[in-house]
Amino acid sequence: MEFNPTNPVIQLCMQAMALEAGPQPFQVKVQKINPKEKAAALYHSAWEASTHDFERFIAAFFIGRSKEKVADQLRWLQTSLDMAQKVNSVATGSALEIIYQKIAWCYAALGNAEAENKYNSLSEQVCATPISLRETGPFYHGTKADLQIGDLLTAGEKSNYATDLVMHHIYFTALIGGAGLAAALAKGEGPERVYRVEPTGHFENDPNVTNQKFPGNLTRSYRSKYPLKIVGEETSFERLTVAERQKWQQKLSESKGKIIN
Repeated sequence: MEFNPTNPVIQLCMQAMALEAGPQPFQVKVQKINPKEKAAALYHSAWEASTHDFERFIAAFFIGRSKEKVADQLRWLQTSLDMAQKVNSVATGSALEIIYQKIAWCYAALGNAEAENKYNSLSEQVCATPISLRETGPFYHGTKADLQIGDLLTAGEKSNYATDLVMHHIYFTALIGGAGLAAALAKGEGPERVYRVEPTGHFENDPNVTNQKFPGNLTRSYRSKYPLKIVGEETSFERLTVAERQKWQQKLSESKGKIIN
């Protein structure tokens, strides 16, 4: 199972995060809700709705994060860790570093120095492992450009999401759905295209999505200062409807986040 923003469990977590970000005062007054309590309830709803260990790993992480008592945080974070290790995928592996860090913090708060050191060490081990050893693809790049096998994609183009920003990296993903989304939002009037690509040098997690809203790099999004070589083209990928594309474009236009370049 891979990360999908339309997944019902993911949707519940995103709704909860939106509440945590701060509803309008008018909404709080009229609905008489406590945003944190409502968010916590949604995270538990996500857990109850989960049918797969990948979903349980995400829901448990956010439940743990929402708990006030350290012991409760630790219990749910350990559950998240157990689920992530059961799934044992590249995506869940990317989240281990931050889960270990949070578990270490819990043990520190509980005065258990031995366990704190253990989980800090585990976090450091994950961080020390190069991404190229954890992620072998295949890799995809979404665009509207008409390219050929053997062509090189290079950094230095303007961002699709900030017209005045020249990107220092070239971006790609190991999820074909993510590349399809990038193709739909790319500049240009041509048809949406998804190419299979190979990195020609070092690459890293895309910091714009890694450990931002969700733990780790669940979308398996990467970037490199080195060119990407086109090795093929995918024709079978899910395309956005007009309504979905407009919704994404509106979401991006309203986003106040700064692109990490």
